[in-house]
Amino acid sequence: MGAGHHHQLYLPGDSVVHRLPPQCKLLAVFAFAIVVVATPRERFWAFAAYAVLLGAVALVARVPGTYVLRRMAIEVPFVLFAFLIPVIGLGERTTVLGMSLSVPGLWAAWNILAKATLGVIASILLAATTEPRVILIGAQRLRLPALLVQIAMFMLRYMDVIVDEMRRMRVARESRGFEARDLRQVPVIARSAGALFIRSYERGERVHLAMLSRGYSGQMPILHDISASVRQWGIALALPAVALAVWGLSW
Repeated sequence: MGAGHHHQLYLPGDSVVHRLPPQCKLLAVFAFAIVVVATPRERFWAFAAYAVLLGAVALVARVPGTYVLRRMAIEVPFVLFAFLIPVIGLGERTTVLGMSLSVPGLWAAWNILAKATLGVIASILLAATTEPRVILIGAQRLRLPALLVQIAMFMLRYMDVIVDEMRRMRVARESRGFEARDLRQVPVIARSAGALFIRSYERGERVHLAMLSRGYSGQMPILHDISASVRQWGIALALPAVALAVWGLSW
């Protein structure tokens, strides 16, 4: 794995959570998500307990609540969808604030919001305490498909390159008096997108040839392997373990 750069979601720190190996945190978040999804939607107190657990993790990791809230904007489409379900849902109806809403729709909306919110918060905490390139090292340690890990690695490494290429193309268009004001400019944007795709494809070919010339055989070398001790596994898996205990009580 080559050296990476700080992602905008990563919050540098030296907390216990930051120091945990990435494979431990990945497995902990995955197990926590499974427990949350398996929890019956009627167990309100269980979801409250999960939220408290995530709050404790954020406190230990020194991740401010405002930081998490700002990055929860990614959940907005799910929230809008959840609000529509009671309106268009069928079945028994009830009146809430003067609106006739579907009772099954209200339950479905709550189920989506509660579980999606907890999953998003857990993912944000993972991203805030683990650099993206380190997460990929953890994925390798967990024996995820090597091809998927390599695709994610190259996407992470070259995303900024592609974005910078797009910016230069936009500046070039605007320097020649181009303004995207209506649909008549769509062909120009389409040609730019095609040119960007061709340049990206050619860059990928050059990178692949360069890798082959350096002995690439289908697997990327790991320059900084990260092992985990039994204690670190125990700390990381404490989150899903407590969540599992709450899940057991919810039945």
